Amino acid sequence: MPSFDIVSKVDMQELDNAVNQALKEIGQRYDFKGTHNEIDRQEEAIVLLGADDYKLQAVVDVLKGKLVKRGISPKCLDYGTKEPASGGAVRQRVAIVQGISKEKGKEVVKRIKESKLKVQAQIMDDQVRVSGKKLDDLQEVMQLLKGQDLGIELQYVNMRS
Repeated sequence: MPSFDIVSKVDMQELDNAVNQALKEIGQRYDFKGTHNEIDRQEEAIVLLGADDYKLQAVVDVLKGKLVKRGISPKCLDYGTKEPASGGAVRQRVAIVQGISKEKGKEVVKRIKESKLKVQAQIMDDQVRVSGKKLDDLQEVMQLLKGQDLGIELQYVNMRS
């Protein structure tokens, strides 16, 4: 029986490359000269530091631009609250979202069932497996989900026929 998996994964090497490119641009841009701004990549998060709110927003914009150029959706980032840091600076922790949460998984399954296609969808840990008798039905599910905004970036892997 044909099937495929719906996952939400981030290529960490590409993320590292985007962070490094953003750091390089921040170091070279004129509007950042003389101020302390940084991007610190940690295990499951990125910590952004800006000299003030305006600079922090500029750092976020630079990072988003570099992520898009490297093929990573900005939807994979979950921005925390801004908090004050030393010297009047502002710090923000950005979590890297990996996998599909149970709530999002239920929403994906619900949308697939609402489509009335003859496929079965089931949640398996942090992914959703879709199976059906026809390959065309599976491809219709992919097109259906690509047209919907679920708040996370989805990839379609392990297509088996």
